[in-house]
Amino acid sequence: MKRPCLRAFWATLAAAAGLVFAGSAHAATPRVLAVEFDNDVNPVTADYVTGEIDRANKEHYDAVVILLDTPGGLSDAMKDIYQAELASKTPVIVYVSPDGARAASAGVWIVEAADVAAMAPSTNLGSSTPIAAGGGEIPSDLKRKVVNDAAKSLRALAETHGRNGDWAEQAVRKADNLTASEALRMNVIDVIAPTLPRLLDKVDGMHTKPDGKVLHTKNAQVDHVEMGLWKSLLDLLIDPNLIALMLSIGVLGIVVELWNPGLIFPGTVGAVSLIVGLFGLQVLPINIAGLLLMLLAFGFFAAEAFIVSHGALALAGAVCFFIGSLMLFDPAGSAYQVSTGVALSFAIALALLFAWAAAKVWQVRRTPPQTGQEELVGQVGIVRTALDPEGYVHVHGELWRARSEHGAIPAGTPVEVTHIHDGLVLDVRPLAQPAPVGA
Repeated sequence: MKRPCLRAFWATLAAAAGLVFAGSAHAATPRVLAVEFDNDVNPVTADYVTGEIDRANKEHYDAVVILLDTPGGLSDAMKDIYQAELASKTPVIVYVSPDGARAASAGVWIVEAADVAAMAPSTNLGSSTPIAAGGGEIPSDLKRKVVNDAAKSLRALAETHGRNGDWAEQAVRKADNLTASEALRMNVIDVIAPTLPRLLDKVDGMHTKPDGKVLHTKNAQVDHVEMGLWKSLLDLLIDPNLIALMLSIGVLGIVVELWNPGLIFPGTVGAVSLIVGLFGLQVLPINIAGLLLMLLAFGFFAAEAFIVSHGALALAGAVCFFIGSLMLFDPAGSAYQVSTGVALSFAIALALLFAWAAAKVWQVRRTPPQTGQEELVGQVGIVRTALDPEGYVHVHGELWRARSEHGAIPAGTPVEVTHIHDGLVLDVRPLAQPAPVGA
């Protein structure tokens, strides 16, 4: 009896130990958060990326990988991202992928701030020279300061992480660009890998600089995340062409509502559109002169309805709107400019709409009143009680006291109203009788 019991005891103990070890192995499986970033660098995308880095820290991921493909973007948004990378306690890997992707301009700062900089084989990075608002050259007296600041900023990031600081300066000063193999050979990046799983296997056990984090990424469980619907919508709403459209619809709808009180739909649509447009103005850096020109344009459009300018105000508004649209997002750079064709189309459409509306307003103003007592002048009625010289006539469905201008008029005679006295007595004349000269 002792041997079967002993065997059962050891079997149970072995099974329990197996469960413990299996549970420990499962618990030790590394977890990696893979953040898809296929977009330009702007406040919305920066908020998305920094939010995911925060999530990786709070949920104790072993690493966070930013899958990067960007043409660059706004410097302030770029700074938010790379500062979040530097502050992260969870190791940050930036992986320029898939094949054909690039990390241009602001994207280079994001790569060099990472604990591990990686690229897929057929990718490139570089071209980080600062440009002036609108994509032009920076004035020479300012260019030296801007370029020096950017070059030293990128060099500091590269050298802090043990990479090639000389090339970092070249990327800024000469817009240098490298393929993945060139970047690896020149110590601009740390590793090349064709896929994310291969990358995680390669960097496993790597010690990062400068804080000596140890990567545990082999056979990791990878949780992929993309920008959500709400962030995607916000990203869409900061498109400069859409902002210009929303501002145009907003002002047009509100002006139509002011011209025609009680039309709820134009005012509602206008208010919503204006708020959406103002959101874009809040997110993107704007040129005050461009904004003032657009406001002046809307002022000209509105004034067209009240001042007879024969279209001059509408034309002035169109010109101001066109120039203001092109200037509006100058500080955001060439990637955030209203298209010339779109600006011209909006300007012409607004000018025509406001000119048409103004013409309708003036047409209504020249039309004789069609309500109240004034409507009775020129109306035809029937004499109900003989006018000699006063009696009653039936006009416009009502019985009015009337007075004849041409002697007695028998009952049943058609008459025309020529004047109203104090709103009570109508002057009338027989319809068949010609009006006297000078009447």
